[in-house]
Amino acid sequence: MIELETNDAYRNMAIDEAISEAIKADAAPPTIRFYRWKPSAVSIGYFQSLEDEVNIERCRQLGVNWVRRRTGAGAVYHDFNGEITYSVIAPEFYFPKGIRENYRVICQWVIDGLAELGIEASFAPINDVLAGGKKISGNAMTRRDGIQTQHGTVLYDLDIKSMFSVLKVSNEKISDKMIKSVEERVTRVLDFKDVSIQDLYFAMLKGFTNGKSYKIGKLTNEESKRADQLAKEVYASEKWNFMR
Repeated sequence: MIELETNDAYRNMAIDEAISEAIKADAAPPTIRFYRWKPSAVSIGYFQSLEDEVNIERCRQLGVNWVRRRTGAGAVYHDFNGEITYSVIAPEFYFPKGIRENYRVICQWVIDGLAELGIEASFAPINDVLAGGKKISGNAMTRRDGIQTQHGTVLYDLDIKSMFSVLKVSNEKISDKMIKSVEERVTRVLDFKDVSIQDLYFAMLKGFTNGKSYKIGKLTNEESKRADQLAKEVYASEKWNFMR
């Protein structure tokens, strides 16, 4: 288990891949990690077009990174002050074969973590967690070479205007109607409990590790060097990010 850390978008995605490679080579155990994004970033799903989904010029103006994930699903705005992201990386046989049941397992850990804060939540197939009937966590997954990577976010706060400005939601100006629409569908921890983002992390740590044997560790030197290489050569590259 790797404790909450902060990286830029390229290294965050590179670390996941480096760990996945190490697990495949039997050089690392199944790993849970928690992280934040600094600077804030937009990540797009593997099959999406960056230019279709992201306002690149606005990202440049705001100093927001962009990166293509190895997982599917849609574009996500990762606000440094607004969320905690987690990754679970392990051999496929640790989890159910069915996609829905697979998501249910790890989403339950999110639900358990929120319960530590007194927030009641539920699984919403196929890959969301709801609190108060609204989305508070979304997830994405990939299975490659026998290794599964699932990562997701837990919303602590939500800057809707910034999100709309960097995602190509509409060519129209941000309107009160658009903002209200998001507020009706999405929620955040602060809507339920006045806690710090560190409090949220400790709650998620409990939810993800309850009943499990684990130890806190760090990347090995080899994993860290591989993550550096992947961040520079793949995730920060135009070839990767503009591949579609």
